[in-house]
Amino acid sequence: MKPKKKALLCGFGLDGKDEHVRLTKGPNFVLIGGSEPTHQLMQEKTIKLNEKIKKRGKTLETISEKEFCEIGQEVGLNPLIPARRSGEKKKDEE
Repeated sequence: MKPKKKALLCGFGLDGKDEHVRLTKGPNFVLIGGSEPTHQLMQEKTIKLNEKIKKRGKTLETISEKEFCEIGQEVGLNPLIPARRSGEKKKDEE
Protein backbone atom coordinates (compact mmCIF):
# COMPACT_ATOMS: atom_id res chain seq x y z
CA MET A 1 0.00 0.00 0.00
CA LYS A 2 1.28 3.46 -0.96
CA PRO A 3 1.69 5.96 1.89
CA LYS A 4 -0.95 8.70 1.87
CA LYS A 5 0.35 11.86 0.18
CA LYS A 6 0.34 15.10 2.12
CA ALA A 7 0.55 18.61 0.73
CA LEU A 8 1.17 21.95 2.39
CA LEU A 9 0.95 25.39 0.85
CA CYS A 10 3.56 27.76 2.30
CA GLY A 11 3.48 31.54 1.94
CA PHE A 12 6.29 33.85 2.98
CA GLY A 13 5.94 37.62 3.23
CA LEU A 14 9.30 39.37 3.21
CA ASP A 15 8.29 43.02 3.48
CA GLY A 16 7.48 43.17 7.22
CA LYS A 17 9.39 46.06 8.75
CA ASP A 18 7.35 46.61 11.92
CA GLU A 19 8.89 43.64 13.80
CA HIS A 20 5.40 42.18 14.24
CA VAL A 21 5.41 38.41 13.73
CA ARG A 22 2.48 37.30 11.60
CA LEU A 23 1.58 33.63 11.34
CA THR A 24 -1.58 32.07 9.95
CA LYS A 25 -2.12 28.31 9.89
CA GLY A 26 -4.86 26.30 8.26
CA PRO A 27 -5.55 22.65 7.53
CA ASN A 28 -3.31 22.66 4.43
CA PHE A 29 -1.36 25.91 4.59
CA VAL A 30 0.92 28.11 6.66
CA LEU A 31 1.57 31.81 6.01
CA ILE A 32 4.53 33.51 7.64
CA GLY A 33 5.61 37.13 7.86
CA GLY A 34 4.93 40.12 5.70
CA SER A 35 3.52 43.52 6.44
CA GLU A 36 -0.11 43.64 7.52
CA PRO A 37 -1.38 44.30 3.96
CA THR A 38 0.85 41.58 2.47
CA HIS A 39 -0.17 39.00 5.06
CA GLN A 40 -3.84 39.82 4.52
CA LEU A 41 -3.40 39.45 0.75
CA MET A 42 -1.73 36.05 1.25
CA GLN A 43 -4.70 34.97 3.40
CA GLU A 44 -7.23 36.10 0.77
CA LYS A 45 -5.42 34.32 -2.08
CA THR A 46 -5.00 31.13 -0.06
CA ILE A 47 -8.72 31.08 0.77
CA LYS A 48 -9.62 31.65 -2.90
CA LEU A 49 -7.19 28.94 -4.00
CA ASN A 50 -8.69 26.42 -1.57
CA GLU A 51 -12.24 27.35 -2.64
CA LYS A 52 -11.41 26.79 -6.32
CA ILE A 53 -9.70 23.46 -5.59
CA LYS A 54 -12.75 22.34 -3.60
CA LYS A 55 -15.06 23.49 -6.42
CA ARG A 56 -13.24 21.02 -8.69
CA GLY A 57 -14.00 18.29 -6.18
CA LYS A 58 -10.35 17.85 -5.24
CA THR A 59 -7.93 18.56 -2.41
CA LEU A 60 -4.43 20.01 -2.36
CA GLU A 61 -3.14 16.42 -2.18
CA THR A 62 -5.12 15.21 -5.20
CA ILE A 63 -4.88 18.16 -7.59
CA SER A 64 -2.39 17.89 -10.44
CA GLU A 65 0.54 20.26 -10.78
CA LYS A 66 -0.98 21.70 -13.96
CA GLU A 67 -4.34 22.36 -12.26
CA PHE A 68 -2.58 23.91 -9.27
CA CYS A 69 -0.69 26.31 -11.54
CA GLU A 70 -3.88 27.20 -13.47
CA ILE A 71 -5.80 27.95 -10.28
CA GLY A 72 -2.82 29.80 -8.82
CA GLN A 73 -2.75 32.11 -11.81
CA GLU A 74 -6.52 32.64 -11.57
CA VAL A 75 -6.19 33.92 -7.98
CA GLY A 76 -3.04 35.95 -8.69
CA LEU A 77 -0.40 33.65 -7.26
CA ASN A 78 2.96 32.91 -8.79
CA PRO A 79 3.43 29.33 -7.59
CA LEU A 80 6.93 27.91 -7.18
CA ILE A 81 7.02 24.21 -7.96
CA PRO A 82 9.89 22.33 -6.31
CA ALA A 83 12.39 20.61 -8.59
CA ARG A 84 11.94 16.88 -9.04
CA ARG A 85 14.55 14.28 -8.26
CA SER A 86 15.99 12.30 -11.13
CA GLY A 87 13.45 9.82 -12.48
CA GLU A 88 10.54 11.28 -10.48
CA LYS A 89 7.41 11.83 -12.57
CA LYS A 90 4.94 14.70 -12.50
CA LYS A 91 1.62 13.88 -10.88
CA ASP A 92 0.03 14.34 -14.33
CA GLU A 93 2.30 11.58 -15.70
CA GLU A 94 1.38 8.92 -13.12
